[in-house]
Amino acid sequence: MAVRVRIAPSPTGNLHIGTARTAVFNWLFARRNEGTFVLRIEDTDKARSRDEYTENIKSGLSWLGLNWDEGPIFQTQRLDKYQQAVQTLIDKGLAYYCYCSAQELDEMRETQKAKGLAPGYDNRHRNLTEEEIETFEAEGRKPVIRFIIDEARTIVWEDKVRDKVVWKGGDLGGDMVIARAAENDNEPFGQALYNLAVVVDDIDMQITHVIRGEDHIANTAKQILLYEALEASVPEFAHTPLILNEEGRKLSKRDNVTSIDEFRKLGFLPEAMVNYMTLLGWTFPDSTKEIFTLDEAAKEFDLDRINKAGAKFDWNKLDWINTQYLHQMPVDRLIDLLIPYWQDAGFEVDKYDRTWLESLTAMTAPTLTRLTDVIKETKIFFTDSVEYGAEAIELLRQEKVAEVLKEVIAAIAENTQLEETEAKDIIKQVTKSQKVKKGLVMRSLRAGLTGELHGPDLTQSWLLLNHRGLDKPRLQQALEKI
Repeated sequence: MAVRVRIAPSPTGNLHIGTARTAVFNWLFARRNEGTFVLRIEDTDKARSRDEYTENIKSGLSWLGLNWDEGPIFQTQRLDKYQQAVQTLIDKGLAYYCYCSAQELDEMRETQKAKGLAPGYDNRHRNLTEEEIETFEAEGRKPVIRFIIDEARTIVWEDKVRDKVVWKGGDLGGDMVIARAAENDNEPFGQALYNLAVVVDDIDMQITHVIRGEDHIANTAKQILLYEALEASVPEFAHTPLILNEEGRKLSKRDNVTSIDEFRKLGFLPEAMVNYMTLLGWTFPDSTKEIFTLDEAAKEFDLDRINKAGAKFDWNKLDWINTQYLHQMPVDRLIDLLIPYWQDAGFEVDKYDRTWLESLTAMTAPTLTRLTDVIKETKIFFTDSVEYGAEAIELLRQEKVAEVLKEVIAAIAENTQLEETEAKDIIKQVTKSQKVKKGLVMRSLRAGLTGELHGPDLTQSWLLLNHRGLDKPRLQQALEKI
């Protein structure tokens, strides 16, 4: 049997990390089994669905490297399929028209609550007489369509993650609404709802494995009944653990950052994101291996290695993984990734030649945890002036510092374009002539050039500033602080 899996996001918001992690698992399973990965857009919520969210989902999956084999397939283009399925269930006596008003349903729930009963539909319109139907029709009531759930039925499936799962029909909340009331008099019923549409889609698309979050387990029990009612094969199910926040609750918008687009803007690499998401609920066969590509994971991915327990989101772990990729990345590629961040910060990158940017990137790369860190780490190389910290000012006012800086300025005047050996020679010359320790010369230079006492390699920093003609003005500015 050829493996076919799908990811089916709703375009009512940007691509969420939970949906993206589900997409990762489906993609890995498809690739491991030489199967097909289908993208389906569940856009039947007309009020909340937006084209921009659809584009965000597609671009997010592409950014992560999760290329789909079929799709995107839109549910709004398949409404007739759902209508046919609803009619089939009605014709088979497995679904019926329910005329309950909203007020009646509210009163029913209040009564159940007062008696300490679980809320649910009490199936009161399952067996209406012709007279009762005529009365409701005369009152102008618009019926929904409900699917009959046998309360005595036990639904059992072997979940690929959770092993044997058992649900009682009596715990599913009564007969299930599968279609809304008609919006006009020319239709017998309205739009089909989620559980039926999903089943019809998965049947038509020949989905063999449904891999999704554990919050869908109750839906699975209902959907198995629908598969059987439509006389279709039931796919295998795998319910993955939810992604939890630091307090152990489901990760949500209240945790500030949840969309893939937000993670991208924060400076995370797509390779790091998919690597980290794979580890959110799955373990590599070699448990010590934490850095791997999608293709490497696909060769080893198996559903039985997915954990049952919730996966707690760990910012420190994500940062660490991102660092591993950043520090191994070729400078040429890293520059191209950094340029948009420099531009967003207002740095006129186009003014600088590629060689200068390569030197800056090579020097800065080992200090980066996220791409956004480059703004703080390189700001002094793009701005003409520098702000001096308290420690730097204190150092600049020490004895002999002024003499050191004046001699360095004089040496720079004789060497307009410094190279590394010349810069080091100047430091040696000043150390000797001023009869001070080399450390004082180095600290004085760093304070004068950068306004701080700590930072990247001093010689490389000096050369970068020198090639822009900024070292002499900076040191003169520092002398004014003394």
